Amino acid sequence: MTDHSEVDTVTGKSTTGHEWDGIKELNTPLPRWWVISFYLTIIWSIGYWIVYPAWPLISGYTSGVLGYSTRASLAVELANLEKARGEKMATLAVASLADIEKDPALLALARAKGRTVFGDNCAPCHGSGASGSKGFPNLNDDDWLWGGTLDQIMQTIQYGVRSGHSKTHEGQMLAFGKDGVLKADEIVTVANHVRSLAGLSTRQGFDAAKGEKLFADNCVSCHGEGGKGNQEMGAPNLTDKIWLYGSDESALVETISNGRSGVMPAWEGRLDPATIKAMAVYVHSLGGGK
Repeated sequence: MTDHSEVDTVTGKSTTGHEWDGIKELNTPLPRWWVISFYLTIIWSIGYWIVYPAWPLISGYTSGVLGYSTRASLAVELANLEKARGEKMATLAVASLADIEKDPALLALARAKGRTVFGDNCAPCHGSGASGSKGFPNLNDDDWLWGGTLDQIMQTIQYGVRSGHSKTHEGQMLAFGKDGVLKADEIVTVANHVRSLAGLSTRQGFDAAKGEKLFADNCVSCHGEGGKGNQEMGAPNLTDKIWLYGSDESALVETISNGRSGVMPAWEGRLDPATIKAMAVYVHSLGGGK
């Protein structure tokens, strides 16, 4: 490497004096506009550090001369939004569910509010589209353990299921295997009988008469004749091919053996009455409400 510069005969530009393996480095300065822009960005950044919050500190951060805060701005925007909605929400709070469904403006407000609240509180279990998952009901279909009318949906949201609330829905699938009510082979027979009620295939050698008798002796009191279910007890309809925990033999054997006792929290006391009402309207509007 040489330490002196010279003029390149091809480009007419001087070199920096650096040379590697016969290749010489041209001394080509950056464009003036680029250099000026670069220094301007440095000046801008210094000004930004002074005016806006920028530097983290041990116990906080530099607030800047303007004291600007995106969180504070958001809080103000939300407060203004709630203020604008306040009068309408007050009307929603005193209106009956039937009146809300008859008033297009109130119905639109309830659905919009309900959708937001559902996403914040219910989607983790029921899914963002309310399609449910194993153990969590699909709220878009016509299958309702505790009733799908607007009033029934609101009651379920208010008081929950096995939530501990004094008005909660109570009802539990017994553990016929764990409690020694049925033997293992009898549970398999009942599971296949339940599958037959929904028109599903059964295992080879299934004793239909025995399955029907076991079902009548142990399951009819809750699920009713023919397995049509009982909403007052939260006992599902076993004939509609809508399954909360699965319909294959192993899933049914597990359910019959160990029982089911899922819990839905009571939202009364966690959400205000108007919000609960809005959520009930939203869930009812998903398409599965009766």
